[in-house]
Amino acid sequence: MALNRIIYHVDAFTSEPFKGNPAGVCFVEKGTSAEWMQKIAAELNLSETAFIVPGKERSEIRFFTPEAEVPLCGHATLSASHIMYETKMLKPEEEITFKASAGILKIRKSGKQVTMNFPVFPITKVPVPSEIEEMIGTKPAEFYKSAFGWTLALIENEKLVRNMKPDFRMMKNSEYGDLIVTAKSEESGFDFCVRCFAPALGIDEDPVTGSAHCALVTFWHLRTGKKDFISHQVSKRSGILQVSLKEDRVEISGQAVTIMKGELFV
Repeated sequence: MALNRIIYHVDAFTSEPFKGNPAGVCFVEKGTSAEWMQKIAAELNLSETAFIVPGKERSEIRFFTPEAEVPLCGHATLSASHIMYETKMLKPEEEITFKASAGILKIRKSGKQVTMNFPVFPITKVPVPSEIEEMIGTKPAEFYKSAFGWTLALIENEKLVRNMKPDFRMMKNSEYGDLIVTAKSEESGFDFCVRCFAPALGIDEDPVTGSAHCALVTFWHLRTGKKDFISHQVSKRSGILQVSLKEDRVEISGQAVTIMKGELFV
């Protein structure tokens, strides 16, 4: 059977079904076209679908939203790694190396927890855009630009983050269509809260966003001096991430749950 006949649906950054962030996982043969992968991602209509070309020393991985390819996705990487361990493509003690367009990603497993080693995203402080308050309903205390099109807004408190109702149509047609909003957490056990909006990629709100933490860890380290954090993504589905700064890398840990496995007929 060809590799690209089997597809998985996984909930990432959760230990419970129907929480965290859902992703598609599909193993494909080398040379599979980007057009085919984009059509599959659009058909699944999940926030991300990961396509993996397995290799002996390292595997290639690509990420597609329903509308576009992106260079890096945390929850889809976690989902793909979870499937590779669960289906015994690799032993629990073996490390996974993925080659993504954002660079080399290293993955290891410890018990039920999977830890991903990602590149740090640098951030640059910029003036708060005059139009951003109209888009998100509140004026950020600070504003930053980061890698791969992300922008980051520091919000005054967690209540404002939780209650935010952005104008997604306005955001989609602006340069702020990939926006991270964050505030210091007001709940014990968490360091900061976050929500992520990406209407520019066809995702109004991403439930749990691993790659955004490549910028968030940089931001909160500069603000607090800490290197280890527990993040609470306060989307409707919610998610909890353990994240750490390791020199010029970010480590992101979480669990995942397989929801379904299916066969493609195209």
